[in-house]
Amino acid sequence: MSQGNTHPSRRDLLKAAGAVGVAGLAGCQGDGGGGATTTEPETTAAGEDEVLAAWVYISEVGDLGWSWAHDQGRKYVENQFDWLETDYSEAVPPADATQVFEEYTNKDYDVIFGTTFGYMDPMFQLAKNNPDTVYEHCSGYKTRENMGRYFGRMYQARYLAGVAAGHLTEEKSLGYVAAFPTAEVVRGINAFTHGARSVDAEISTKVRWTNAWFDPGKSKQAAENLIDEGVDVMAQHQDSPAAVKAAAEAGIWSTGYDAPMKEFGGDGYITSPIWHWEVFYVPTLQAVKDGDWSSDSYWKGLNASMEGVGSIVDLDEWGPDVPDDVQSTVADKQQQIRNGNLDPWGGTKFEGWSDTELFQEMGSYVEGVEGSVPD
Repeated sequence: MSQGNTHPSRRDLLKAAGAVGVAGLAGCQGDGGGGATTTEPETTAAGEDEVLAAWVYISEVGDLGWSWAHDQGRKYVENQFDWLETDYSEAVPPADATQVFEEYTNKDYDVIFGTTFGYMDPMFQLAKNNPDTVYEHCSGYKTRENMGRYFGRMYQARYLAGVAAGHLTEEKSLGYVAAFPTAEVVRGINAFTHGARSVDAEISTKVRWTNAWFDPGKSKQAAENLIDEGVDVMAQHQDSPAAVKAAAEAGIWSTGYDAPMKEFGGDGYITSPIWHWEVFYVPTLQAVKDGDWSSDSYWKGLNASMEGVGSIVDLDEWGPDVPDDVQSTVADKQQQIRNGNLDPWGGTKFEGWSDTELFQEMGSYVEGVEGSVPD
């Protein structure tokens, strides 16, 4: 585990200056999703002149993937706001999360972002006893008056990547290197497969689980096993481009995840479903500054852009050999999703599911995914 810059405790500075009180709660109220019930907290003083914000990452930010994408959001807001100071800790396993969260809390950080599912319970417990600190958890579903949660409808971008894959596969066999069998990961597998099968109902997807968010060696081996089984398009839910690299070495198509991975995919690169976390971080931190944060349940997608920033989920640029007609078809589908005229779950057993069910309870496959979700 390593950390960025450290700061003295602002509580100590305030006491030394004779100040009374602590910074008020602050944040961003997003739209529904995940079934979290939120309550408007009582706010104390207006926002401080300076805001201290910390991010905690499951992997190293130098490895292109999930943590890298979050850190791009951190850098964006740090450059955006001259009143903001940021810090981060990387490669923090969930077992160590409480200690790291406590350190930032004791240093009087205004808001702490925990960016992996395994941080949810440690943050939830810590938030209970620290009501003057704002906590935000990414991908979980628990909230408190001073703890929000945030995510994006990545399944929409996954569906679009699947549509492209459906047009490009010749073997009608797709591969998917997956991390853990959580609802989030299963949603991605299902959306990708259903998108591909909207092009050709004979297409199927083979899944290999690594039981790791970040393990390039396991990711590469899983991808190679899928290639040996005859897949000709590779997808992934991993925190590195290892599966994309394996696909390039084998001369097959691939889609990445989290971040742009074109440089690793060679001529067979299709695109990557990617994150723009600044879409959430900008208004959240502004609300912290303004002193009007409230516990949020943010789950927006392609049809909910924010002024000057854009959608929190998106597709990377196209690979060099993706035909123009495939790009045009996907662009049309993307616009249909934005307009509310296309439901990625339409025609599946998940059509009509509530946001709570989609977010927390998806534990089985759509038609076309081989096997079953591990227990």
